[in-house]
Amino acid sequence: MKNNILIYIAIVLLALSACKKDDYKRDGGPSNANVDMTTYDYLKSNRNFDSLVKVIDRAGLKDVVNGDVTFFATTNYGIADYVKAKKYQKSLEIKKENFDFGIKDIPAQELSDSLKTYLFAGKINRDQITLAGKLYNSLLGSVPNVQYLIKFRRSFEYTQYLNYVDYVTYTKVIGTRDDKEPDLNAIPDNQRDKAEDVQTSGIITKTGIVHVLNGNHRLFFNGQPLGN
Repeated sequence: MKNNILIYIAIVLLALSACKKDDYKRDGGPSNANVDMTTYDYLKSNRNFDSLVKVIDRAGLKDVVNGDVTFFATTNYGIADYVKAKKYQKSLEIKKENFDFGIKDIPAQELSDSLKTYLFAGKINRDQITLAGKLYNSLLGSVPNVQYLIKFRRSFEYTQYLNYVDYVTYTKVIGTRDDKEPDLNAIPDNQRDKAEDVQTSGIITKTGIVHVLNGNHRLFFNGQPLGN
């Protein structure tokens, strides 16, 4: 019995040692990146994206999502807080707290324009992403003073087992890139870039690429109060 335990420990240590020798470029991505479905069908098949599918349908963007695009997807949690914030704003307008409000009550054009900021032409997978990053226009098109930065954020938080982990990061750049400014403290709050890590990257569907944003990310970087 003692010998079996020692053998087991040796195997575990060997596995950890092998991991430390590799330059890791994974952020919890799926072991099998390929999904034999369109992007829309993949999202619809996963309960974590129930609300996102409703937003896509309301915005009339099913065909766009199913195009040759890269999509940074928001989970149900981020959409729930977004809808809650929108409901609270509506309650202040109509001076009423108890009323029915949901995705169906948000203007379709507003959702369409905003959702396009998560969509990028072509396939942007980990092989095309670097630590330096690259600026892109989203499918919304050219927006004055706004671009989107897609890059790796290298983390050494797992150095006991791995050399490093590269997280894909999606950043809304307002004006110039904050990481290129000499003094971050001098940047006004309303001009600060808004960045979010991807929790699962490089899901390859039959039509495009999906990167799943951190569950704490509120849809459209909405920062309005949630109310009581």
